[in-house]
Amino acid sequence: MTTIQTDVAVIGAGTAGLAAYRAAIAAGKRAVIIEGGPYGTTCARVGCMPSKLLIAAAEAAHELRHTAPFGVHVDGQIRIDGREVMARVRSERDRFVGFVVRGVENIPEADRIRGYARFIDNTTLEVDGQTTVRASRVVIATGSTPTLPAPFKAFGDRLIVNDDVFAWEDLPASVVVFGPGVIGLELGQALSRLGVRVRVFGVSGSLGPLTDPVIRAYAASTFNDEFYLDPNARVTEMERDGDQVVVTYLDREGRSVTERFDYALAATGREPNVRGLGLENTGLALDERGVPLFDAQTLQCGNAPVFIAGDANNILPLLHEAADEGKAAGENAASYPQVKPLARRAPIGVVFSDPQIAMVGQRFADLVDGSFVTGEVSFEDQGRSRVMLKNRGLMHVYGDKATGRFLGAEWTGPRAENIAHLLAWSYQQGLTIGQMLAMPFYHPVVEEGLRTALRDAAAKLAP
Repeated sequence: MTTIQTDVAVIGAGTAGLAAYRAAIAAGKRAVIIEGGPYGTTCARVGCMPSKLLIAAAEAAHELRHTAPFGVHVDGQIRIDGREVMARVRSERDRFVGFVVRGVENIPEADRIRGYARFIDNTTLEVDGQTTVRASRVVIATGSTPTLPAPFKAFGDRLIVNDDVFAWEDLPASVVVFGPGVIGLELGQALSRLGVRVRVFGVSGSLGPLTDPVIRAYAASTFNDEFYLDPNARVTEMERDGDQVVVTYLDREGRSVTERFDYALAATGREPNVRGLGLENTGLALDERGVPLFDAQTLQCGNAPVFIAGDANNILPLLHEAADEGKAAGENAASYPQVKPLARRAPIGVVFSDPQIAMVGQRFADLVDGSFVTGEVSFEDQGRSRVMLKNRGLMHVYGDKATGRFLGAEWTGPRAENIAHLLAWSYQQGLTIGQMLAMPFYHPVVEEGLRTALRDAAAKLAP
């Protein structure tokens, strides 16, 4: 048994863990980073990047099918080679992973410990029964893993998660998707556009990150023009039959329908990777999921010299948030017992569907009824959107009645990923609706739609 003494031990070499390690080193502390799984981060391996590669292929196929309204005719059959699609997804994914892995390998070998860590006490870790790490402080950055509700186990090995999709060598003929959140919507639509028969089922009417009922209803209707989506599905039976899954559900007219699929994709959320960490051996208070109770501002677990960052704490499971949290956790671990709150950036979220979905600032569901106005714009007649035949979308922006300050926005529409950044910057700077309207808007651009929504909000704030 080898024993290592260190100031800071970081468990997990993902986005948050790497940021924590680097912050601790930058603060002049001795630090080690422990990882039992493959290097490469969730984003690069099974998240952001491979999903965008699949979406890019789907968009190419979709655009080819919709050139005729421009007077551009593609003669002959459009052929999608599933093996070629997935070969590029895997190849480019591996390239992105390679960049991350090389970054990890640049960390001094003495600071990298391979194996799975388990707490012996608050600051003592055992790694695969071979190494003892005695640290002054610990950062938990173990990421998350997809959740698999018990009823889905009936599908056996035909039940998959997004990680499995990116290991495919070919596209299947059919997939049923459970969960119309970010992952379910993105993969469901992409697979549909690549010729896969897709059904997407949700519960409670949820759709992506949307909380504004008007925007959510508009988005659901838009997606249903392209593939079957029921955000409030009534699935009555799920079973496995041979190499297929069988799902019985009530359609929107209340009729019972039974369909067979090659796979069932569970996109029903993710849970923190804390099992097997031996947290029961610490003095930390744990919640019902076994996650340490922590301060969302400082990321400190109770009063202990233990911090938790990134997807492992499940506050905002996004790459840029994980990087920020990892840096903050590393800095606080280095300066413990003096800790400071993390200065969070403006909330921003994007779904890379078509049309895209975005949220910025405060959610509609979190606003106090009667305290705000809603500015609206439809992209159906918005100039540049119509020119490009991307004129599907509806936006709501929210303005505070008392101060005129921009509070947030929820929408679906073209180039939402770009507009979301303008709005996030505006929110973070505390701009009012009037100040935002004083900014330049070029012509003709999709952002003119945003100006229309802001003008609508300003008119309602005027009295």
